[in-house]
Amino acid sequence: MTTTTTPAIDAPRSPKEPHKLRSRRTSRTGRTNFELYSWLFMRFSGLLLTVLVLGHLFIMLVLDGGVEKINFAFVAGRWASPFWQIWDLLTLWLATLHGTNGLRTVINDYAERDGTRFVLKSLLYFAAIVMIFLGSLVIFTFDPSIKA
Repeated sequence: MTTTTTPAIDAPRSPKEPHKLRSRRTSRTGRTNFELYSWLFMRFSGLLLTVLVLGHLFIMLVLDGGVEKINFAFVAGRWASPFWQIWDLLTLWLATLHGTNGLRTVINDYAERDGTRFVLKSLLYFAAIVMIFLGSLVIFTFDPSIKA
């Protein structure tokens, strides 16, 4: 009777050297719940974004008469209301943070070197901060009296 053993198969996207698995902080005392909170944020922000975006589309396309009515005056009238400013601000922030968190996860999964991971995540965070800052600035400083 012959006994055969199956060869060991590495986990997907894991480095071949076991010492590289511990390149990031993984000791029991150094662990935080950041990844858990990140995972929960993705679920809740995804649900809230679904409501915000579908609500936006329903209001813009069905209740407000379609895209033909969207122009400078329409946006000026809409952003005169704090309700719509908060709605659009919440959509902007959640979409940016949701996308940033998702791309951060992709970078962590596929960037093999620590230096590459650092550079990519630094660029990602910089872009997210600029997007949130400029988008918020536009929403809150929009002046309907200025016309091109």
